[in-house]
Amino acid sequence: MSEPDNTGFVATYRRLLGYLWPLRGTVGFALLGMALDAACGSAFLYFIKEIIDAIFTDHDPFWTFWMPFIVIILFVTRGIGGYLSDYGMARVARSVVHRMRNEVFGRYLQLPSSYFGSETSGQMVSRLTFTVEQVSGACTDSLKTVVLHSLNVVGYTVVMFYQSARLTGALFVLAPLIALIVRTVGRRYRRIGPRIQQSMGEVTGTIHEVVNGQREVKIFGGQEAERQRFAAVTEENRRLNLKVSSTNAMATAAVQIIAACSIAVVIFVATRPGIINHTSAGEFMSVITSMMVMLTSLKNLTTVQSNMNRGIVAAQDLFRLIDTPGECDEGTRSLQHSRGEIDFRGVSFRYAGQHADALDGVDLHCAPGTVTALVGRSGSGKSSLVGLVPRFYEPTAGEIRLDGEPLGDYRLVDLRAQIAWVGQNVVLFNDTIARNIAYGALGGASREAIEAAARAANAMEFIERLPQGLDSPVGEDGAQLSGGQRQRIAIARAILKNAPILILDEATSALDTESERLIQDALNRLMKQRTVLVIAHRLSTIEHADQIAVLEGGRVVERGTHAELIACHGKYAALHRLQFHEPAAATVQGTAS
Repeated sequence: MSEPDNTGFVATYRRLLGYLWPLRGTVGFALLGMALDAACGSAFLYFIKEIIDAIFTDHDPFWTFWMPFIVIILFVTRGIGGYLSDYGMARVARSVVHRMRNEVFGRYLQLPSSYFGSETSGQMVSRLTFTVEQVSGACTDSLKTVVLHSLNVVGYTVVMFYQSARLTGALFVLAPLIALIVRTVGRRYRRIGPRIQQSMGEVTGTIHEVVNGQREVKIFGGQEAERQRFAAVTEENRRLNLKVSSTNAMATAAVQIIAACSIAVVIFVATRPGIINHTSAGEFMSVITSMMVMLTSLKNLTTVQSNMNRGIVAAQDLFRLIDTPGECDEGTRSLQHSRGEIDFRGVSFRYAGQHADALDGVDLHCAPGTVTALVGRSGSGKSSLVGLVPRFYEPTAGEIRLDGEPLGDYRLVDLRAQIAWVGQNVVLFNDTIARNIAYGALGGASREAIEAAARAANAMEFIERLPQGLDSPVGEDGAQLSGGQRQRIAIARAILKNAPILILDEATSALDTESERLIQDALNRLMKQRTVLVIAHRLSTIEHADQIAVLEGGRVVERGTHAELIACHGKYAALHRLQFHEPAAATVQGTAS
């Protein structure tokens, strides 16, 4: 296995510490609290000598009277310091998590559609939850541990040297051995850390899939298979985390053994005739107690390495995402209102990681205000073609022009403002019906406009029966509504946008016969004076289209009106006969994209 990249870890940690700069005031108070904590702890260890020698041995009245007050002052001050450090670093941690979550989520919103096919949704959710919390641990918790316990070690060492330099010399046996342990733990975690992040993403992804597909799991009896799959991914996560725990435990045990040997050396040296006569009981107890207390700090400094490395591995994953280029938006041409003329010129397209083209040299002209229907068997390239218009993907060859200009010349926000989309898989957000209709840039629409759009989409028929009407919540992914109702909400959203280009990707597929008739009438009115691209499952819905393009294998193999294509007795005519005369076969071999 290759050696971990220490340079990359250092660069990542420096970048991570940059998140603390805007919070430098809070960090400063936290550091002040740590300094007070360490100073008071060290001061108490110093006064152990006076407690034993001055009070119990010499019965000094000055120390006997003042020592209780000194102890109270020290621990009250230490308590204040502990509060400042704990609260300050907790505030910093939450601020860092808040900022990083927003940066990661903001980057997700800017990434091209092709990215979302390269990762599971579980991995993305895990990054926003588990991974960000890991980063917080490295940025704040580990920093606090390093600073506080380093200050403790320095303070205890000063006390020990002040009390007896000879006895303290044994302490230096610890330094190189502990440094070796820390290095070993760090190298081991840097090898395991990325695998833990991936494993956690797989756990989250499995949960996400099963929750979303719980009906399929139940219907097809997949409970046992999913239970075994989940057990396998959690077992891998358990195994990797146990490796880290085992390493930490061995490191802690090694530090304790080394410290015990050092204490034994101190006791041996202190009992030598040349030293014992010059060392008081108070000095000896101060040194020994300091070493015992220092053991805890050394143990924490040893184990913090794994927590810090875990956070840095997580930070590298987040920074890799944050640095991923967003959608290409180099266009400078503004577009207020498009005429709706779309021209595909020799367009080819291939999905990332695929060997075959989804589209191969497509030539298609859509005149302004016309309806172009796309039909063909599943996988023929219909959805791929319409996905290029809003630039969800970029052609691998050829070009697409809108109003005579290349799509890439327009600013993305202006281009997409010209397009309304109703997809086959309706997406509704966990909000009210009204806010789902007036979504995003449509948020400023009046109540009357929202209601009119819902009525035009035949949605008010069921909305008016709901207790809260347009203000009724739809639930997560529209779970409170039926499939047909969700579809009508999506159509109402497109109607409200009133864009010059309308893309309908099997927009009526989830409607019953009566609703489909009403919606089709509404869509026919909506299509007037707009350029419409329709992917049709039911050929009866596109018989009046201005042109029908038949796709097969990513190519346009036929193009014409319904009557022209029927008369040609070609692919379209065969699909038409199959659907109208053999509906069961059409269901299996139909034209869904």
